[in-house]
Amino acid sequence: MKQLKDNQHCYVCGMHNPAGLCVSFDINSETKSISARFTPQEIHQGFVGLVHGGILSALLDEAMAKLAFSLGIPSVTAEMTVKFKAPTAPGEELLITGRLGEETNRLLIAEARIERGPVIVAEATGKLMKVK
Repeated sequence: MKQLKDNQHCYVCGMHNPAGLCVSFDINSETKSISARFTPQEIHQGFVGLVHGGILSALLDEAMAKLAFSLGIPSVTAEMTVKFKAPTAPGEELLITGRLGEETNRLLIAEARIERGPVIVAEATGKLMKVK
């Protein structure tokens, strides 16, 4: 596999991707955690009035993988399990958070969550494969 490089065209966090979500994440290296706020628009809906689950999944995936990369552990998602807990509508501000857990020679275990105020919208656990 090639070395992982960031050219700011990532669909979720790339600030140079005009078709992307342009989410700006904050990294806390001490706690190995990440957070961002994002307000989906009508273009992010699946059924009328509901944000598409693929958009929510992409946000969760990005929180886990970007955190690892930002902490100097280049990794790609090998497996991700998403649980959708509550619907969310375009225009509702979401809080995306993530953290890293157990680490082995080849894998990282991570988790991420999307909240709308006190409501958990979706959460994920992931196995990230380290890229050497």
